[in-house]
Amino acid sequence: MTEMHDVRLTEFSHGAGCGCKISPAVLDTILQTDGLTAPFPGLLVGNQDRDDAAVMDLGDGTAIISTTDFFMPIVDDAFDFGRIAAVNAISDIYAMGGKPLLAIAILGWPVNTLPPEVARRVVEGGRDACAEAGIPLAGGHSIDSPEPIFGLAVTGRVSIDRLKANASAQVGDVLFLTKPLGVGILTTAQKHKKLLAAHAHTARDSMVRLNDCGVHFSGLSYVHAMTDVTGFGLAGHLREMCAGSGTSARIQFADLPLLDEESISYYYQQGCVPGGSNRNWQSYGRYVEVSEGFARTVVCDPQTSGGLLLSVAPDAVNAFLGEANALGLDLKPIGRMVEQKGEVLVSVME
Repeated sequence: MTEMHDVRLTEFSHGAGCGCKISPAVLDTILQTDGLTAPFPGLLVGNQDRDDAAVMDLGDGTAIISTTDFFMPIVDDAFDFGRIAAVNAISDIYAMGGKPLLAIAILGWPVNTLPPEVARRVVEGGRDACAEAGIPLAGGHSIDSPEPIFGLAVTGRVSIDRLKANASAQVGDVLFLTKPLGVGILTTAQKHKKLLAAHAHTARDSMVRLNDCGVHFSGLSYVHAMTDVTGFGLAGHLREMCAGSGTSARIQFADLPLLDEESISYYYQQGCVPGGSNRNWQSYGRYVEVSEGFARTVVCDPQTSGGLLLSVAPDAVNAFLGEANALGLDLKPIGRMVEQKGEVLVSVME
């Protein structure tokens, strides 16, 4: 068995973070069914729009939000892996406009390969993130698995009038993104052992930041739609928003926030392109208009614990920016929603 001080967790998994998600095209095949399903009138949000979480009406003006998310190591440090996985899972509650209530852990561990002390540090990281979100890590389930896996199942609650789905965007809305892109490229550089010391914590520091701003934004009537950007990349999650709301989107590539544009470009040139980025393009490329190369890689880059993508009424942009600034967020528009025409749903302008 590997000694605890020798462990580099990313060497024990074939994928990394949300980049190991099943591709959108394969997922569509899995979720297709010819069978009849019983109607559930209280189910406000299910799988129909590929939203961030399921939502069930409690009949008193509020609803329960339920979600789960887990993946294989995206960083080498066990505690950081636990924190990132937990923050990523809790984000689904925030993306629906809700407040998390509690979480339970999902742990898969190669018990004959990695010491249990390392798994303990992973769980401690998850518990730390839950504490920051103000919720307990109240239990969970573990299995012996070939690769390390960690994540959470999270329960939240939301007032139905504050619920933010991904399918409510409107033509003319202005788009904002609360975290910069580039996580997949940087973590691929780490996995390839090309990451420079100066960038050792750039992606981590973004991934461990909670998306709790979603609770505040849910109270703003002019925020029409909200989702978080994770494994399918900005283009993939924006495509889902467009498909659900019957709109298209135009994005200005120069306005996209990047973790560090110079370093992201450098690692791209070094060949640090996530496999998930290529799988994403193969799955939904026909719906996205973007030049081949760096721009395509960035918009398809799988984000782990990425930011919130918001669709905001155009006459309320200044008010929204004031609210964002009060939360310590320095945001600027990245594009807007337009009328849907043809098959292309997302156009990236350069």
